[in-house]
Amino acid sequence: MALWVVAFVLGWLLVGLPTDPVYAFFWLWTATVAWRSHLPWRQHLTFARDWLPVVVLLAIYNISRGFADDYFAPHVTELIQADEWMFGWATGGQVPTIWLQRNLLHPDVRWYDVLASFVYFSHFVAALTAAVVLWLVSRPRWAAFMRRWFALSLAGLVTYFVYPAAPPWWASVHGFLPVEVARTSNRGWQEFGLHGAGNTLNVLQLASNPVAAMPSLHTAFALFVVLFFLPTVRRRWWPVLLAYPLAMTFTLVYTGEHYVIDVLVGWAYVAAVFLLVGAGERWWAARRAGTADRAREDGTGEDGTGAGQRIR
Repeated sequence: MALWVVAFVLGWLLVGLPTDPVYAFFWLWTATVAWRSHLPWRQHLTFARDWLPVVVLLAIYNISRGFADDYFAPHVTELIQADEWMFGWATGGQVPTIWLQRNLLHPDVRWYDVLASFVYFSHFVAALTAAVVLWLVSRPRWAAFMRRWFALSLAGLVTYFVYPAAPPWWASVHGFLPVEVARTSNRGWQEFGLHGAGNTLNVLQLASNPVAAMPSLHTAFALFVVLFFLPTVRRRWWPVLLAYPLAMTFTLVYTGEHYVIDVLVGWAYVAAVFLLVGAGERWWAARRAGTADRAREDGTGEDGTGAGQRIR
């Protein structure tokens, strides 16, 4: 495992952060191999079998998301008006992003800029890492996690096509905001000289759709990961876990990536996904239980084959 850590750090410094699904898949797979190096290779290949569909779907998601603004004009002013209506009383009539940058953004990098860059990057690894841990310890829990993951991603992707929305930095560039909004999500890496890390995220941002801001899946996935594990964690630790989606919210609003309304809609999507997927799982479990009960009453298997027919 120590060799894997060294290799990962070197890859981080020389190549960049693992934000691409295929590149992240490579590091996650090798991490499981290093963690369970005593197992035969046949066991390690099960990871590729289970995760290949996940990687393919993530790659398709990333590619298709880039075309989400090809059908409708991006929405801009209503997002600005929503944030001004919710928070203008406390920000002098400005959107929270402008107010935060006016009070916190300085020519030199501050500690919260560094924290914001780390929190922003965590979006690309937090859910994947949680999924890998679940795959290692409980495949049924991993499957439940992935069902919600795909449902949330699909809901976000459909919304990007139906309702393309511009973030604050885009609105500033195109003159919809009265002052300049800087896009500073990668600024903190400069403090450590990790320009490769920032460059990787810059490339990812340039390749992504600039008007796919509604809902904010960054905050949605941060809340999703926390809520999935919350029932299994002692309540005294809940504030620590819930601090993560709040930190992601501050990061995205402060760095010009999202409005607060994007965050709130993202959280609403998480709630809807948990309710709908949970209801679907309960319905499926009840259906299977009913099928099994009827099979026992009829003296048949779940496939309808009589027990006497199966035994020769």
